[in-house]
Amino acid sequence: MARVKHFVAGKPIYAKGSMQATLCVIADGTVRISSVNAAGREAMLIIFGAGAWFGDTVFSPGTPRVYGATAHEDATIIELPGEGFRQLLARFPQAYPVVMDLISRRLWSAMSIIEDDALRGIEARIGRRLLFLAQIQGIGEVSAEPVTFYLTREHIANMMGMTRQGVHKVIKRFEEIGLLRLEYGRVTLTDPGALLTHLKTLD
Repeated sequence: MARVKHFVAGKPIYAKGSMQATLCVIADGTVRISSVNAAGREAMLIIFGAGAWFGDTVFSPGTPRVYGATAHEDATIIELPGEGFRQLLARFPQAYPVVMDLISRRLWSAMSIIEDDALRGIEARIGRRLLFLAQIQGIGEVSAEPVTFYLTREHIANMMGMTRQGVHKVIKRFEEIGLLRLEYGRVTLTDPGALLTHLKTLD
């Protein structure tokens, strides 16, 4: 019942407010989740990489999408219709604990971001958001393995509601002490574990 769809970079996957109820899993590429105001300005909330899922309304049929999804890079998406997904859960109720764990982790992540924004300084906020992006793009636990995102400083500023200048100062500071590497359109965390250790000194 699943469908495979391909989206070129910049192509919308679905719009905010749409009633489409599908569970989407990223097979390849990256997807940005965002909201657009009445003036057409996009506020990027998060970027998901291969293996991540999105489409929370699949759990609440009849409710509109609360955000939009757009291919950040060329992306291949596996779509599972909401009704079919719910039928599978009815047939295999042992899957419910797995689903609840995924939803709980998503909620925990959102609450952690709110906590960071409310209680931490700019350097800690940016560093923790980069670590969060690394974890949801597949590394799981923070390690010493490098992780690359297809992000610009403008993307990070937009995602966090900051100015480009404010983000640039922190990113350059991280680059100077060897915690990340900047390239055209990309940011690489050279050692996520070292970044986590550095951030703990800021708490």
